[in-house]
Amino acid sequence: MKKNLLLTIVLFTGIAAKAQQKVIPLYNGPAPGSENWTWSETENDSNMYHAHTIYNVSKPTITVYPADDTAAPTGTAVIVCPGGGFQSLSIMQEGYAVVKWLQRKGITAFLLKYRLNHTVGHDPYKQENDERAKNTAGLEKEKVVAMAISDAREAITYVRRHAAEYGVLSDRIGILGFSAGGTIAASCAYNYTPEDKPDFVAPVYAYFPESMKGTVSDDAPPMFIAAASDDGFGLETHSSSLYETWINSKHSAELHIYAKGGHGFGMNEQGLPSDSWKDRFADWLKLEGYLKPLSDKKTKAMEQAENFANFQKYFENLLHTDWPWLTKYAGDNAGIAPPAPGEKRVVFMGNSITENWGNMDTAFFKSNHYISRGIGGQVSAQMLVRFREDVINLHPVAVVIEAGTNDIAENRGPVSLENIFGNIVSMCELAKASGIKVVIGSVLPASDFSWHRGLDPAGKIIKLNAMLKEYAVKNHIVYVDYWSALVMNDQKGMKPELASDGLVHPNIAGYKVMEPLVKKGIEEALGKAL
Repeated sequence: MKKNLLLTIVLFTGIAAKAQQKVIPLYNGPAPGSENWTWSETENDSNMYHAHTIYNVSKPTITVYPADDTAAPTGTAVIVCPGGGFQSLSIMQEGYAVVKWLQRKGITAFLLKYRLNHTVGHDPYKQENDERAKNTAGLEKEKVVAMAISDAREAITYVRRHAAEYGVLSDRIGILGFSAGGTIAASCAYNYTPEDKPDFVAPVYAYFPESMKGTVSDDAPPMFIAAASDDGFGLETHSSSLYETWINSKHSAELHIYAKGGHGFGMNEQGLPSDSWKDRFADWLKLEGYLKPLSDKKTKAMEQAENFANFQKYFENLLHTDWPWLTKYAGDNAGIAPPAPGEKRVVFMGNSITENWGNMDTAFFKSNHYISRGIGGQVSAQMLVRFREDVINLHPVAVVIEAGTNDIAENRGPVSLENIFGNIVSMCELAKASGIKVVIGSVLPASDFSWHRGLDPAGKIIKLNAMLKEYAVKNHIVYVDYWSALVMNDQKGMKPELASDGLVHPNIAGYKVMEPLVKKGIEEALGKAL
């Protein structure tokens, strides 16, 4: 009875501790590729091995485990990927125990629950064994592996974007995986982008055959590898092969293959040399500089990161208290007198491209009676909500609408081109109903977005611009084609000499190209009848 009571207390304490952690969904809405998955994540030990495990993960997450207060913070983050044959997660010795060990080293751990093959019933181990014996998992399992790797890349991206929020540095983000989790970790060392590149990789007894290898990049991350000769699945050869690949490509790697330890030794204490893998891992982390305590004195990079984090928090609060940011220009709008007789007031409605324009070339706006009402980061839906306050109530003769970039960048989540187009059309209709002439500016060229890479926006921008131009022609509205004047020969990105950030935002030279185009468009619009 006492033994059962003690076990209950221990389990309850563990569950309570886990409940205090922050759990972060990796995707807004259903994960891509598994939108129709309806099964629910389950955690128990009701299986043939009575092992504590998690299975039926359909909504991937990461759980944050901050570095212990008793340890000197290192600014290092490690994403932990438990194994389980992509059927389950060995959550104790390859999950909870691992993050606890990392916390004591001053490392912030992020426990990844990636998508898994569907378990029918309550025993993922039995199903995995049956499928292996019958060789029936095949193509479906391959799809799940690809999804799991995508989940890990998304986790790295999230941690890098929110590094300052969690007290970690954006160049100290690594990934550690066991068995199937090691497959995921090793895969992340290939074919990465700047946002999802791990700064170091640690696959432990990983399944990683030659078929999964790609081209090792020139800036490939350092790698720590561990396994046992008596693995049971022969994965020690995968580990040694991966090590050779890294060394032959002139990249840093460290390999430990123990005589005994079996497969899945994780954080288990077996009284074998393999128990010491974690100590060797700590030595390696220290050698690579990832256990070096942060200086008490904040570096310029840390201050910039903290400022950016505070900036993000400010905008996050706005989404709940003033989603369209009506207060942004409320004071300025109140101080603007009605137009003087004969004044040809024009309001520019837009995002950061418009806001920066008004700030960088104030003379252009002032001399032409133009008013900038751009807000950085905004999508077309937010502009539509504030259109009355920031355009109609200022009584301009014309409005220049520049929207769509942040929609395509998914600043407020995925949105269809039809919805973006509809929001812009609604602004046009509001303006025309209020006797205001309309000028639609094309979406500017962009081959990528620095804050949300990998969306391949160029084609979407071309399609949206075509929709806007067609609408303008049919409704006798002026369409200003900035895109053609700014785009490179590849018909994707902005000419580098015209972009301040090399991707999306024009510099002053870029705006000087745009200014005669929009001025001509405004003059044309003022000559048109409503």
